Amino acid sequence: MRNLLLLPFLIALPMAAQTPDWSKVNDEAMRHFQALVRIDSTDPPGNETRVVDYLKKVLNAEGIPNTVVAKDPARANIIARLKGNGSKRPLMIVGHSDTVRVDVSKWTFPPFSAAIDGGYVYGRGTRDDKSDLFAALMTMVMLKRSGTPLDRDVIFVSEAGEEASTGPGIEYLIAEHWSEIDAEICLAEGGGVRRQNGQPVYSVVQTTEKQPRSMLLISRGPSGHGSVPLRTNAVVHLANAVSRIAAWEPPTRLNDTTRTYFEKLTNLSKAEDAARYRALFDATKSAAAREYLAVNSPIEYSMLHTSISPNMTQAGLQVNVIPSEAQATLDVRAVPDEDMPASWR
Repeated sequence: MRNLLLLPFLIALPMAAQTPDWSKVNDEAMRHFQALVRIDSTDPPGNETRVVDYLKKVLNAEGIPNTVVAKDPARANIIARLKGNGSKRPLMIVGHSDTVRVDVSKWTFPPFSAAIDGGYVYGRGTRDDKSDLFAALMTMVMLKRSGTPLDRDVIFVSEAGEEASTGPGIEYLIAEHWSEIDAEICLAEGGGVRRQNGQPVYSVVQTTEKQPRSMLLISRGPSGHGSVPLRTNAVVHLANAVSRIAAWEPPTRLNDTTRTYFEKLTNLSKAEDAARYRALFDATKSAAAREYLAVNSPIEYSMLHTSISPNMTQAGLQVNVIPSEAQATLDVRAVPDEDMPASWR
């Protein structure tokens, strides 16, 4: 929504700075946001250099020093820096320039149109992660224009390959350009402002992250003609296994971050919701609370434990042939202290 675009800039600029014309800033920010969403940087293949070319033009126009670095010429990253007085170590703000793939046929608005309807911008990357990318870009722009005195350098990074292939992005930056991104604090995706009826209620900051892993589940059985169904059908066995995995209720495992999060929500929520959050800490009541979150707040439900989501299946060569093998790919997101090798044994 248009009025939400002001938040990053209000945070970035001190009260002592000259107040900008926020209406013009908002319009400018929207233009950048839509321009970035309209760039197809689906990963794979990525082609993030298209995004970097746009960012570089904006940064150059503002006189913000920047460097384009790339392991793969088609998948570039860009690093920009505003100098502070050096009394504190740098702050880095990051957005990734690639997006996940898209099934165009399922979209009401074309996924790279950045169409605005009902106050919302529609397109691939509007949530993940060109929203953060444009906000970080505009923060740099507004800091430079305002001449805000900084007690630390502010580093802006557009990172390639976050969604599917980190090699040309953060892995390359750490291995080859660490001195250019070394910072005390890094602000990236994962936080946000929670609203009710359009009004901000509280802000959240991500302090830790789950470990992403993938697991391949394979079922095998004898092949045969589809006119003679077999009890040993690999697809049927796979379907049963996937169904059991999806129905599994992993044990709740809170850490300092998630425990504090749910504790704080008991003080910020309506009585009925607060009671559910408190129930998470009571073994005799937690099952009902977890089930409610699973249906009504999947994000919070996933915060409670290591999660498994069956996302891809593959089987069969022809409609009348029973396949000898079927497989499912599971997206596992493990809580930070999960011992993955031990869990998989």
